[in-house]
Amino acid sequence: MTKLDTPIAAVSQARPRRPRATGRLLLNAALAVLFLGAALTVEVDLTRLLEAPAAIWRILVLMFSAPDWSELERASGLMLESIHIAWIGTIMGAILSLPLAFLAAKNVTSRTGSTVVRQVLNAIRAVPELILAIAFIPIVGLGAFAGTMAIGLHSIGTLGKLASEAIEGIDPGPVEAATSVGAPRMAVMRWGVLPQVLPEIVAFWLYRFEINIRAAAILGIVGAGGIGEGLSQTIIYRRWDRAGVYVIVIVLATVAIDAVSSRIRRRIIGGGDRAIKTEADMVTDGHGQSGPDPAKGPNPRDFG
Repeated sequence: MTKLDTPIAAVSQARPRRPRATGRLLLNAALAVLFLGAALTVEVDLTRLLEAPAAIWRILVLMFSAPDWSELERASGLMLESIHIAWIGTIMGAILSLPLAFLAAKNVTSRTGSTVVRQVLNAIRAVPELILAIAFIPIVGLGAFAGTMAIGLHSIGTLGKLASEAIEGIDPGPVEAATSVGAPRMAVMRWGVLPQVLPEIVAFWLYRFEINIRAAAILGIVGAGGIGEGLSQTIIYRRWDRAGVYVIVIVLATVAIDAVSSRIRRRIIGGGDRAIKTEADMVTDGHGQSGPDPAKGPNPRDFG
């Protein structure tokens, strides 16, 4: 029996070669050395690590045993400001990242051009939102505008990368069909590429909005607006009863927005619900064909 005559099942069930014991030992030793080096760099103190659970529990008791609900109105207002920051920043990132995604996709742009745009997106994405907010504060001043610009700029890098990868995974058939009939390049992108990737890209936008909610809740620590400003003040002055209210508001708002956004993303990716007729509305005749139940009478829509 030749190699080509070997049954597929026999080939698929062949066990992979067992790794050498020496290579596995060297790999484990290298990982152990890296772990120990990192632990020494960050100065891990095992004594304080063992005491951490009790300290965390003590702070949680101070926060939630008797929250100061008089701070609820201010916390809610600042949380709403964080949502506005995240929403506007996400829209900015979505609008500006879409054309960059086409330029970064290797299957619709030249290799040189896509490489340059990809590096630009990588550079944007490499800088955290907190650092971007600190950079924008001297330019636009303290407040929500600096946080919005930081969220929007960072979203461009992330959304551009995700959208470009979605574009690279399209079915080339519609693109080839549009090109074969002489469609302009913009028309090919509009009708051959965008309809294929738009549901996935919109899902990315919604997912990024969820992430931006969490990021916007932190930017207030550096004066970029949002609920982080109030939370940092209560922690600095050890007002744990008020800090508990801020934490509760952040958690409830984030969970609610995540639930709604996740449901919308599933609906976009999976498509709308199709009308399915139940067995009660259908009967099968003697030839095995299905049709409307005569007992229910004619449907007025059948007569136009």
